[in-house]
Amino acid sequence: MNSYSSPWMTSEHEIFRDSIRKFLESEFVPERERWIEQGYLEHEYWLKAGDVGMLCPDIPGEYGGGGGDFGFDAITYEELQRGCVSSFGNGIQSITSHYVLKYGTEEQKLQWLPKMATGEFITAIAMTEPGVGSDLQAVSTRAIRDGDDYVLNGSKTFITNGYNANLICVVCKTEPKERAKGISLLFVETDEVDGLSRNKPLKKLGMRGQDTCELFFEDCRVPAGNILGSVEGQGFYQLMKQLPRERLIIAAGSVATMENALRVTSDYVKERKAFGKTIMDFQNTKFKLAEMYTEAKIARVFLDHCVQQLINDSLDNETASMAKWWCSEKQFNITHECLQLHGGNGYMMEYSIAHYFADSRVSMIYGGSNEIMKELISRSL
Repeated sequence: MNSYSSPWMTSEHEIFRDSIRKFLESEFVPERERWIEQGYLEHEYWLKAGDVGMLCPDIPGEYGGGGGDFGFDAITYEELQRGCVSSFGNGIQSITSHYVLKYGTEEQKLQWLPKMATGEFITAIAMTEPGVGSDLQAVSTRAIRDGDDYVLNGSKTFITNGYNANLICVVCKTEPKERAKGISLLFVETDEVDGLSRNKPLKKLGMRGQDTCELFFEDCRVPAGNILGSVEGQGFYQLMKQLPRERLIIAAGSVATMENALRVTSDYVKERKAFGKTIMDFQNTKFKLAEMYTEAKIARVFLDHCVQQLINDSLDNETASMAKWWCSEKQFNITHECLQLHGGNGYMMEYSIAHYFADSRVSMIYGGSNEIMKELISRSL
């Protein structure tokens, strides 16, 4: 099953993959269970990831990044899934860095991007509120101009990297009476402000080592120059234009999860015996695996098509939405079937398939629920 090679892969991508795999195996995989128990990983591991070029690999070199294309970023998600490490929220770092690269002023790019690439800055995107999910136009968090500052008030929930983040992109209303036209993206350097508090990481069904938490802003004064692009009212447009990238990141993780769930399951059924023969010898097992490998191959080819489009800057929102919903649905279905083939052992967290299964459920929810994805696709019909 290893004969296929992604058409966007080059020798440089292969070298990068090899270095990231070795790094994760030596530095991240040994800490995996400890991070799950405590609910977050320490800042020092972000700095280590920055040292090996794992952060912002597709940000131009003049801003501290690796200067590559999206393929390098996709490789990091694939290798994290291979190591069954879901505690590291580098996807958020990638999304945030591209907000800054695309819409930030030159001063903002130079101020924030190099520190994102090294891991000195850990970023979060504060979108969701206790009463607001997919309808971002309804956010109630406000940032009201007062002299040289904005005064920020509101609360956010389900914020990935929220516990560790020291640079937070806050989706807020700078013109509360407006909906989309009133939204701005305000970057908060947490070490420079008062009025920010956060709870301990939330306890979740899956991705339990990822530091997802609640944020609270109370009369938090943020310099006016921290509005992305230094222009109010552009936040909703900025978010919408970058959503295809965010959804492709989710699809990339979904496909990598399928492939690795199948890898560990194939190894398991070839070793595990029942009724005097291996589990693999049963027709049900062979047929199930044949179906799942086919679906995973279809997902991989579709993903590669989308990756190439993103590299060419031609990926549209409808296609990215298709990739997100279909790949995440298949991810959950395949991890479910692979867990079943593990029998009782699959229910034990010492087996990676249990982690793949639990971690998969959220992929159908975050980045816009799959119901929203279908609504977006239908608008283009």
